[in-house]
Amino acid sequence: MAEYTPRQIVAELDKYIVGQAKAKRSVAIALRNRWRRQRAAEEIRDEIMPNNIIMIGPTGVGKTEIARRLARLAGAPFIKVEASKFTEVGYVGRDVESMVRDLVDLAIGMVREEQTQRVEEKAEQMAEERILDLLLPSPPKASSLDEEDMMGLDAGRLEEIESKYHRTREKLRQQLRDGKLDHRTIEIETASRQSPMIEIFSNAGIEEMDINFSEVFGNLLPQKKKRRKMPIPEARNILVQEEAQKLIDMDEVVKQALARVEESGIIFIDELDKVAAEDRKSGPDVSREGVQRDLLPIVEGSTVATKYGMVKTDHILFIAAGAFHVAKPSDLIPELQGRFPIRVELDSLTKDDFIRILTEPKNALTRQYAALMKTEGVELTFTKDAIEAIAEMAYQINEKMENIGARRLHTVLTTLLEDLLFDVPDIKTGSTKITGKFVRERLDNIIEDEDLSQYIL
Repeated sequence: MAEYTPRQIVAELDKYIVGQAKAKRSVAIALRNRWRRQRAAEEIRDEIMPNNIIMIGPTGVGKTEIARRLARLAGAPFIKVEASKFTEVGYVGRDVESMVRDLVDLAIGMVREEQTQRVEEKAEQMAEERILDLLLPSPPKASSLDEEDMMGLDAGRLEEIESKYHRTREKLRQQLRDGKLDHRTIEIETASRQSPMIEIFSNAGIEEMDINFSEVFGNLLPQKKKRRKMPIPEARNILVQEEAQKLIDMDEVVKQALARVEESGIIFIDELDKVAAEDRKSGPDVSREGVQRDLLPIVEGSTVATKYGMVKTDHILFIAAGAFHVAKPSDLIPELQGRFPIRVELDSLTKDDFIRILTEPKNALTRQYAALMKTEGVELTFTKDAIEAIAEMAYQINEKMENIGARRLHTVLTTLLEDLLFDVPDIKTGSTKITGKFVRERLDNIIEDEDLSQYIL
């Protein structure tokens, strides 16, 4: 993160997300503050709390995408959860602490993948040696031969056999690297660990149980081996994975993952407005207020037990989001409001925003569909008036029906290109141009028929 200033973070987010400058500035500052905290004086470092953010805005305007891109930019463990999926302790449903456990599992996977990439070259060399051992077993050593076998073999003869073996092995190695042996089949031994079947009848799932049953019983039961015949390329992949696992220190992986969660983890809590009490006059809503009170210690900073060890949530960055159409941020309990000091309101998307979304981002929908069509050998292009027509229709539909923001572009483009995507493998054409006339002919009737557009668009 030392490479990115807040201005550069915003510039990176601009490559994928249109508009929402205020939200981008807030998350950029929050991310940079993490880097600053890690370099602050040790006596005050633990006192600096993260700038938790609450983003307010309708669906489809970029709240989730901002958080996801921010985490990817920072290389930080990131998880998105829906607040409405959790229930107060004592009720049927997920426990709020499970979000931290899920984040730890994700971080373990991230660190393991990074460690695997570091040892990949060595693992490939070791896997290559194992394949060569199977293709050409080693000749017997002089020390392993008894006197009767040694009578007909002198030292020179043994040396000649060993020299010939090494020449043949190097020749096979070269053929293996050139892919000339890919058609051959070899038999390898793979581990087949079978754990006893344990059924747990619980609506909350196994997350409440910190015992990893597969690890406990897997170590008690003998590890079964089975021999399988397969082509060399498939065997190489399996052997590389086996060798990589041997080279990785899982204790170090767990240590790094827990540190990464505590220092740079990001939890995105969506639909926070769904657990806000809408009408306080009718008395407290036990379920909703209970979820807020259970969230409070996690966001405030507490220690959560996971199967890998204890995790402190003091410096995890929490980004909350919600439409807040009915409830307001002030309907949240005051203690929880205070844990999200930065509030950002995201703007609704206009027709001009839709035009930019279709053309500017690196992952623009028009580029995605062009890439899909290119796999069929077809060059798909959109004219300027086609882009404007698609944006106009998406905006109109959002105004008439439920406003789902930029997600409406997905439904419009899918309907627009449905016949083309279905027929293109059978129609051998080099290029296809989508024009404004084509868009209107295809979609005008659907938009005019409100009953039909509700189901299709």
